[in-house]
Amino acid sequence: MKSLLLTVTLFVLVAVLQAQDDLPFLSEENELSGVLFIKATVDQRNLAKKRRPVVMFPHRVTCPEQGTLEIRTTVMSEGQCIKAVFRIQRTEEPGQYTTFSGQMFYYIYKLPVKDHYIVYIENISLEKNFQRGLLIGRCPEENLEALEEFKNFTQRKGFLQENIIVPEQRGEKMLCSAPPFMSPLCHP
Repeated sequence: MKSLLLTVTLFVLVAVLQAQDDLPFLSEENELSGVLFIKATVDQRNLAKKRRPVVMFPHRVTCPEQGTLEIRTTVMSEGQCIKAVFRIQRTEEPGQYTTFSGQMFYYIYKLPVKDHYIVYIENISLEKNFQRGLLIGRCPEENLEALEEFKNFTQRKGFLQENIIVPEQRGEKMLCSAPPFMSPLCHP
């Protein structure tokens, strides 16, 4: 009986300590409005071997209505720059957002490092399930304190540390100065 009580107490203590370790969720969508940069990314798969260097463009985030975030960015696909726009909608769960299809969930955490956030993404579609993490911030420069927080977070989520990629940042203004097929930013 004592060992059962000790085991239950230990589980409760571990759960409380893990809850204290969790980061707070984003409380206001307007906090993210503006230009944000993906400063690090992690995936279940090791993408570093497939695509080097990884290039990221700034993301322009707006809050067109309460509970909705709209993200505009440019992505590189097969050497071409493609403008992308997508929206995520807040759910009833704290810090949780979903695409309108309801198969991808986004959890947005606020870091103690100023102007830095973690976006944790889960895809629960029937074809394939995957998780991804993103460290985002207001300036493109690397912040070692934020990166360390991101590494700790990804480790708690079970990602391999060697799957963390710090992408090369590309500027939005330079990209707009030439068509994608002419822009040196769009080609490695």
